[in-house]
Amino acid sequence: MDPSGSDGHDSEDPKQNTADMTAFVQNLLQQMQTRFQTMSDSIISKIDEMGNRIEELEQNINDLRAEMGVESTPSLSPAKPKEEESKKEEGSA
Repeated sequence: MDPSGSDGHDSEDPKQNTADMTAFVQNLLQQMQTRFQTMSDSIISKIDEMGNRIEELEQNINDLRAEMGVESTPSLSPAKPKEEESKKEEGSA
């Protein structure tokens, strides 16, 4: 319990503690970066999957509309199909 002895010993400890803390923080940041990258990749994958499903859904809707005799339109806006339907009816009359 000699204060001067512990002071001499503590002068080494802060350097070691700093090195340990630096290594710990670097390791922690690396783990966080890895986890964020994994989550980011997962989110991008899910977005791509949703985009593909939306494209399939749009294609199925266009196929159904074609079967029903309605021309497919680039957008699914309800105003355009009605206009096209009325033009078809006028043309066939």
